[in-house]
Amino acid sequence: MTSHFEADQRSGPRYLASLDVRAEWDDSDGKHIIAEGTTENIGPQGTLVHLPRHLPQVGGRVKLEVHDADGKSLLVVTEVLRIERNPGHPLAALQLLDQSDEWKGMIWEPAAPRVAPPPAVDGEDEEEDEDEQ
Repeated sequence: MTSHFEADQRSGPRYLASLDVRAEWDDSDGKHIIAEGTTENIGPQGTLVHLPRHLPQVGGRVKLEVHDADGKSLLVVTEVLRIERNPGHPLAALQLLDQSDEWKGMIWEPAAPRVAPPPAVDGEDEEEDEDEQ
C-alpha cells in the first residue's frame, strides 16, 4: 500500500483568533476599496481574514490594519495568497510583506492559546515552600 504525504509549507502554527481588521486595496478597475472584517486565524507570516462585503484579487496587495486585544493597532502590507468565495463567509488568506517581527510580537504570539496551571491542592504550596528552604 502506498501512502502519500504532503509537506506542510506553513511557516508555523496558526492560532484561532478573532481580531478586528481594516483592509485597503485597489480593485482591477482602479477603485479604492476599504473593508472591515475579522481574523479567522493568525500565523507567524500572515492571517486568514473574513471580509463580508468585498474580497481582493489573488496576487494583489492589501494594506491591513489589525487591532490587538489591548486596542493597539499594527499596519502591515500583505499579498493575497488565495480567496474563498463562500457566500456566507468569504475569506482572504494574506501573507505579510513587511514588519514580520512586529507582527509576531504584537499579533501572533499573543494569539497563542494559554494553558493555565492546574489548581494547587490544599497543603501543596506549604510543602513546596518547605522544600525550597
